[in-house]
Amino acid sequence: MELGKKKRGINEQQNIAYVFILVPVLLLVVFAIIPIVMALFYSFTDYTIIESPNWIGLKNFTRIFQDEFFFISLKNTIVYTLLYVPLGLVISLAAAMLLNRKMKTTSLFRTFFYLPVLCSSVATATIWYWLLNPQYGLLNQLLGLIGINGPAWLYSSNWAMTAIVIMSVWMSFGGNMMIFLAGLQGINPALYEAADIEGANAWQKFKSITWPQLSKTTFLVSTQLIIGAFQVFDQAYMLTKGGPGNSTITLVYYIYNKGFGGLEMGYASALSFILFMIIFIFSLVNMRLTNTETN
Repeated sequence: MELGKKKRGINEQQNIAYVFILVPVLLLVVFAIIPIVMALFYSFTDYTIIESPNWIGLKNFTRIFQDEFFFISLKNTIVYTLLYVPLGLVISLAAAMLLNRKMKTTSLFRTFFYLPVLCSSVATATIWYWLLNPQYGLLNQLLGLIGINGPAWLYSSNWAMTAIVIMSVWMSFGGNMMIFLAGLQGINPALYEAADIEGANAWQKFKSITWPQLSKTTFLVSTQLIIGAFQVFDQAYMLTKGGPGNSTITLVYYIYNKGFGGLEMGYASALSFILFMIIFIFSLVNMRLTNTETN
C-alpha cells in the first residue's frame, strides 16, 4: 500500500512538472517557432497582407541585392554598430569599475545609472529630442559655454546618426553596467592582493587581471550590443524618421517600411532573414575574437 501511494505521488509530481514545462513550450511554439516558419514561407512569396500569397521562389532574395535602399540601410546600420558597440562597451565597463569601489553612495549611483533602462523608448526619445534641439537644446547650450557652436544634431545628415548613438548608449549602458559589475565582483580579490605585492600599477592590474577575468562577461555584453545594434528601430523612428536624406534609415526600419508601409510582406520577410544571417555571422566573429583573446 505504501509503495503504491509513493508511486502515485511520484506520478502526480511528474504530471505537474509536465504542465509547467508545457506552458513555456506552447508559448515558444505559438509566438516564436510558428511566426518564424510563416515568415520563411512568405519570404518565397509575393504576400501583400491584403492578397493571398503566390510562390515566386528566390525572386525576393535576388531583388534584395539589386535594391539600392537595402545597401543604404545596411551601411547605416553597420556605421551605427561600429559606433555604438565599442562606445557602449567602454562606458558600461568604466561605470561598473567606478561603482565596484566601496563607497557610501554606490547604491544611489547604481539606481541613477540603471534608471534609463526602465524608461520607455518613446519617453526617452522625447527627452533627447529636446536635449538635441539645435537652438534650445541643453547639449548645444553647454557646448556654447566653452565656445563651440553645436551642430543641428537631428537635422544634419552628418550628425544625425551620432545623435542616435548617443541616445542609444544612454538608454542601454545601465543594464550592461550591472552585468559587468556582477563579473567584477566575481573576481578573486587574492589576485589583486598578489599584484599589489608585486608592485603592479592600476593599468597592469586591469590588463593582466580584470580584462582576462571578464572575458566571458565581455562576450555576453558585446554579443547583446551587436544584436541590439542591428535591430535598432525605435530611436531612428522616433527622432528622425530615417532622415535627413536617408542618413539614419536602418535595416529594421527599412523592413518596417516595406512590410507595413508598402504592404510588401513577402519582401520584408526575405529582408528579415538576410538580417538574421548578418547578425549570426557577426555573433560568430565576435565569439571567435573573444576565444582568441582568452587563449
